[in-house]
Amino acid sequence: MKIRILSENTINQIAAGEVIERPASAVKELVENAIDAGAHNIQVVMTDGGRALISVTDDGRGMTAEELALCVERHATSKLKEEDLTDITTMGFRGEALPSIASVSRLSLTSRAQGSDEVWKVEVNGGRKMPLQPAAMNEGTKVDIRDLFYATPARLKFLKAERTEFNAALDVIKRLAMAHPDISFSLMDGDRRAFQVTAAQGELLDARLRRLTAILGSDFGENALLIDEAREAIQLSGYAGLPTYSRGNAQHQFLFVNGRPVKDKLLTGAVRGAYMDFLARNRHPVLALFLTVPTHMVDVNVHPAKAEVRFQDSGHVRGLIVGSLKRALTGAGHRASTTAANSALESFQPGAGHMPQYSGQSRGHQTSFPTPPTAYNTGLGDRSLDFQRPLGGDVMPPQGRVDAVDIAEDVAQHPLGAARGQLHETYIISQTKDGIIIVDQHAAHERLVYERMKKYLLDNEVPRQLLLIPEVVELEQDAIDRLLPRAGELRDLGLCLEGFGAGAVVVREVPALLGDTDIKGLIQDLADDLMELDQALSLKERLEDICGTMACHGSVRAGRRLTVTEMNALLREMEQTPHSGQCNHGRPTYVELKLSDVEKLFGRR
Repeated sequence: MKIRILSENTINQIAAGEVIERPASAVKELVENAIDAGAHNIQVVMTDGGRALISVTDDGRGMTAEELALCVERHATSKLKEEDLTDITTMGFRGEALPSIASVSRLSLTSRAQGSDEVWKVEVNGGRKMPLQPAAMNEGTKVDIRDLFYATPARLKFLKAERTEFNAALDVIKRLAMAHPDISFSLMDGDRRAFQVTAAQGELLDARLRRLTAILGSDFGENALLIDEAREAIQLSGYAGLPTYSRGNAQHQFLFVNGRPVKDKLLTGAVRGAYMDFLARNRHPVLALFLTVPTHMVDVNVHPAKAEVRFQDSGHVRGLIVGSLKRALTGAGHRASTTAANSALESFQPGAGHMPQYSGQSRGHQTSFPTPPTAYNTGLGDRSLDFQRPLGGDVMPPQGRVDAVDIAEDVAQHPLGAARGQLHETYIISQTKDGIIIVDQHAAHERLVYERMKKYLLDNEVPRQLLLIPEVVELEQDAIDRLLPRAGELRDLGLCLEGFGAGAVVVREVPALLGDTDIKGLIQDLADDLMELDQALSLKERLEDICGTMACHGSVRAGRRLTVTEMNALLREMEQTPHSGQCNHGRPTYVELKLSDVEKLFGRR
């Protein structure tokens, strides 16, 4: 077959296959054009999931008759400055969207330029351009796409259900609305208004939070941390949710570069790395981050869909994201999300269901909670107990006796209040100046032990406790084969073990911080951890996995009775320890109920 040049219409249809994958892709291109035109109000209407009609109306600058005739030509654009692809400041720049859409649909485009009395309309049916016609409308532009993909019927077979296609377009508009809080957006499904936000006023960060709250819900606004940092010429701003305000998938992570929504592996990897210390692998944070990067330092011309970018210095960008998020999370201190309290209050209502269950997965395997001490690990010495104990002081008042004056002072001075009792030997009940707090003693102490262990590791000073009677642990041989090659690294972490014949290892020393612990369960969980880890990485490079497992085994058990002094000591340490609002798996360590909410339960308000 001879080489020949393809027809213009075939070229446009091929381009449409790259640029216009589904109705949501067409919506994205048209709304971005409206944003580039300086629109303050953008209205979108869809019917039949976009197959029958996509209509986008804006109040932007509009186009003259000459520009209108030219805009549907291939590679015609007003957005490139002197054909410089290194200085792209607009959402679009390729000049492919309109001719690509027109080649596979019936396109009608009506526009009135600002300050002009003339309104013109152009139609293109399956790539055939019609003469311009006079029309009537206000300043701005209206684009109607009818019978999308009628010229390429094969593409119709790959579209999803009407609701699925509409939701994909809704997601596109929500993301663009997040990036541009100064613009009003609306989306209608036929006669039903599915989405609407008005332009937010005020400072950018405040307006952005109001817009994000309007889209993501009030819970996000109540549980979001402000991010606003710069490194050299790159600015990072936005809001990131607390670890306890997390989701089961990453669909609620919104990332933007120079106002452009992107789905970039570098950025999502940086977010995952920043939260790795606070969330289990099956939990994902909720956040919206906005990167402002000089145009010469980022390449948006990677793919026709413009969803991917390339950074000149990717390490610099990743470091800014990870560092900013970790500083914000550290600054949150012991703060936990309000959603846990809301769920607790809802569970008190008549007919309410159970509170949501948090996953107990511990980064790749099921957490084995400690069992009572065995005969092998009792009597490890005062030093071991000192490390395990979250206590302050050795003098303990009689159980149940509490000084009212001391409690009043604790309530007034401390955010987590004063301990008033223990429920089911698992939950600490604390009174604050305006409510009550319920603390999960095991989850809280797990985070405290974890943070202490990380500090010791960073200082290379992990105290070890010699077992009076070495613990022999029987394991499957493949588990032993994973443990023994890492024995040197485990020693650095305070755990000394060696082979003990076929199918067993002997443990001679444990981290003193763990105190009395279930050594067999700890060794089994570490072997499971090593199965999940990349063998090329050292254990110190995976602190969150190894320390998390050890901390779980070294925590105050559920079912252990605590004195008032011990409970208050735990509360005080939580107040001083970063990230103590959640355990190592992202579950909340405490729930706070305001007195006003409790009064509502009893009809006092």
